Amino acid sequence: MKKLTSLILFTFLVISFGAKANDNFSVEIEALKLVMEQYKEDTESSVELDIENIKPSYMALKQDECNATVEVTEKTGLEVVNTKSFDVNVCLKEIYKVIN
Repeated sequence: MKKLTSLILFTFLVISFGAKANDNFSVEIEALKLVMEQYKEDTESSVELDIENIKPSYMALKQDECNATVEVTEKTGLEVVNTKSFDVNVCLKEIYKVIN
């Protein structure tokens, strides 16, 4: 009986912490989804004759409740090929490219 009680308690604790973590990072998650969709469309429309396999990695930083900065880094193995930054307004679903 003690194991069953602890199992039920543990399940509720994990579910509540998981939901709280999702709320804390909702702006970053939504910004990443918007940029990934845009980035995927851009890379599919441009034809590149590179033999190397370029893989993007994404990082999001929350600014406030509606805004986040997303950085896309293109890598071939360990070599960084290109870095792009985007300011994303999640409330308006707008993406602005930051010119470095």
